[in-house]
Amino acid sequence: MTAYDFTPVYRTAIGYDRLVQMIDDAMRRDTQSSYPPYNIEVLADDKYKITMAVAGFDRAELDIEVEQNTLKVVGRKAHRDTEPNYLHRGIAARNFEQIFHLDDHVKVEVAGLNNGLLTIELKREIPEALKPRKILIDAADNVHTLERRAA
Repeated sequence: MTAYDFTPVYRTAIGYDRLVQMIDDAMRRDTQSSYPPYNIEVLADDKYKITMAVAGFDRAELDIEVEQNTLKVVGRKAHRDTEPNYLHRGIAARNFEQIFHLDDHVKVEVAGLNNGLLTIELKREIPEALKPRKILIDAADNVHTLERRAA
């Protein structure tokens, strides 16, 4: 793996340290398990969907948690007193933990389990205070009126 030195970014960019740290972490953790397989879809400019293949897992064995900007999906198989005697076991159904880093203002809307597929729908909700807004330009008469009131 090639190591990158992000020092020049830290010297010239203020407030991007979290982004650079995420890139650095992702490069170091490139060996993260790909089990269970999943897709990430862009449904619209502000909507996303994660679909995970979780065959063999029941709703009670899956846990979805959001903390700050991290979405964690955990699957823990319930312990059975007796294990089936498999002739062939092709469905993995092993415990897993999958972590997704969410951008600011990305929220989980809903999750569902159907036919062995776990779907998690997400939406970017930018607060009104952060959205672009038009600034009206007052007429010249209003500017003079405001100046006189201030004096």
